[in-house]
Amino acid sequence: MDAELLRQYLEFYRDLGIKTLYRQSGTDAFVCQPAPDAPGSHPSREREGAISAKSLTPEVREVLPDMAPAGDTLIAIQNDIGDCTRCRLHEGRNKIVFGVGSERAPLVFVGEGPGADEDAQGIPFVGRAGQLLTQMIEGTAKKEGIALTRADVYICNVVKCRPPGNRTPEPDEMETCGQFLCRQLIAIRPKAICALGGTAARAVTGHKEGVTKLRGKWFQWRDIPVMVTYHPSYLLRPYNQDAKREAWEDLKKVLHFVYD
Repeated sequence: MDAELLRQYLEFYRDLGIKTLYRQSGTDAFVCQPAPDAPGSHPSREREGAISAKSLTPEVREVLPDMAPAGDTLIAIQNDIGDCTRCRLHEGRNKIVFGVGSERAPLVFVGEGPGADEDAQGIPFVGRAGQLLTQMIEGTAKKEGIALTRADVYICNVVKCRPPGNRTPEPDEMETCGQFLCRQLIAIRPKAICALGGTAARAVTGHKEGVTKLRGKWFQWRDIPVMVTYHPSYLLRPYNQDAKREAWEDLKKVLHFVYD
């Protein structure tokens, strides 16, 4: 682990009030990141972020804490973010875009990062792509006989500040902001997650393949099923008619899994 990333993790634990960290034997550090498990697997507690005593050196018999404090809530996470300056993305942002929806939502949609409209309003997916996402959620639900509106799900992004020119977030930016996404997902504990686009898919599943190879398949974040599909902004392009049909099929799978 490089020095800058280590510093970020130490600052995070300091903010949680943790005074002492114990190093795991045979490794540099540990992080709270999604486990790219095959569907149907059951991650152990060790893979959920807690390192068992038996994995430490004989002199240290302690359990390292998870990245998320016990009893975490969305309000607490948002307060911890504060007026964030942890990475370079804060330099050009207007508003932090935390997330929107119910803390008890059984379905969470994760996108890449805010665009211009989201940066102006502080709400995820409110521009053209967001309007399409709303239509997809509510339109698909209605056709499938499911009573569901956008307000019933939770929507957030991997990074909370708009990348300059809507560029793809850099790995260190995703890593820095990823701790808060991790905590959001733990606090909500949805029945399923829908990853929108390649950046969200990499962040949540840990897989590096493109969306076309990942979409329509079930993965897991910890023990929560994850469906990968196209980002709505990709579907806005006029030549992506096949992708639109595939995205609607993906969404049908998610909705029936969660709400049937």
